[in-house]
Amino acid sequence: MTNSPTAVNAVIPLMKTLNMSWAEIKATPAVELEGLMLALNEYHILHSFDGYSEKDIQQMAKDKPEIRQDYNKFLLSRRKYGYVKSEKSFSALGKIKRVD
Repeated sequence: MTNSPTAVNAVIPLMKTLNMSWAEIKATPAVELEGLMLALNEYHILHSFDGYSEKDIQQMAKDKPEIRQDYNKFLLSRRKYGYVKSEKSFSALGKIKRVD
């Protein structure tokens, strides 16, 4: 297991991030470990650009264009889990009537 990608990609993140012990990892079924890893990946994507504004992203993308792709994944993930609030205009609400 010394040169195993499983150790690098699964065991170490589970131990470091989720504070799982080696005994807990060995006792957990592979399907559950895979689910934990997928959830951990989603969590990292969901919070990868926290604290950055649109201007910060545009500035960083000038030097590294691949940041736009990562930022788009971040935005899709935020929409998927409902972190982005939809902006509503008065005309879109339709229920508000003008008072004269």
